Amino acid sequence: MPQPAFASTADRSEKRVSFDELAPGVFAFTAEGDPNSGVVVGEDSVLVFDAQATPKQARRVIERVRAVSDKPIKHLVLSHYHAVRVLGASAYGASEIIASEATRALIAERGEADFKSEVGRFPRLFEDVASIPGLTWPSLTFGERLSLHLGRRRVDLLFLGRGHTAGDIVLWLPEERVLFAGDLVEYGATPYAGDAHLREWPETLARLRELKPAKLLPGRGRAAASEGEVEEAINMTRSFLTDLMAVAEEGQQRGWSLKQVYDEAMARMEPRYGNWVIFQHCMPFDVARAFDEASGIAWPRIWTHERDLEMWRALAGS
Repeated sequence: MPQPAFASTADRSEKRVSFDELAPGVFAFTAEGDPNSGVVVGEDSVLVFDAQATPKQARRVIERVRAVSDKPIKHLVLSHYHAVRVLGASAYGASEIIASEATRALIAERGEADFKSEVGRFPRLFEDVASIPGLTWPSLTFGERLSLHLGRRRVDLLFLGRGHTAGDIVLWLPEERVLFAGDLVEYGATPYAGDAHLREWPETLARLRELKPAKLLPGRGRAAASEGEVEEAINMTRSFLTDLMAVAEEGQQRGWSLKQVYDEAMARMEPRYGNWVIFQHCMPFDVARAFDEASGIAWPRIWTHERDLEMWRALAGS
């Protein structure tokens, strides 16, 4: 049986972009399971949530912004540190790049390794990679909460706890009850958990739910356009995480190898989640992290391109 292509290296198909208005002046940029971005148009300026992978990818977002507003893009918010979310930042010319303090620390610790790793995993998203000027560093960071005022429109940036990474934040519009959740929530797309805190992630989702969003933009997948869809997206994400961790913890108790845990996780989870976007891409990384956490490795190990390939050959190979 031939070894499958590494990660998403064989994915070369362009995705159809949607730009939907969730509330007056609040937009969801989605692309059939590729990374999403959110847009908030204020009285005098525009805020973008998540930058995309490269300046070329970012220009797709900017084109949609310019179709609805000619105001300057002053604020760029990074939900977390992953290269696929942040390295397009230079295209926006934003005067303020905002992230959590934990995200800035993660960029310093592992940003360069993550850049090289993600380019190898997802070459289509990193088209024109040479245009990236370097790592994206936030100019403004915060601990748990930061409120911005785009004229009369209030935007709350919140750190609700560790989950997808140790530094993920969400954007909350309290008047409109719209939430940009980043990769803390996916909708019909597989959560990437390679750098996750899996036992804490469901607790963070519970705090996110307490905001009672009416609409939600996930990190990947279509926007949840009603309270029922919001609940569905949160529940689907939580179920995936708890199912994944249950297999890893059982494997740890039974003394299974990483390969045995992976095979069992695929057997149990593919029937339920296998039709989600990037399921085959994510599962080796997700299982590797779940195996580590179940084994007592609390802080996620840094992924390098070399570690990626070694793990993929061990788990996804024949």
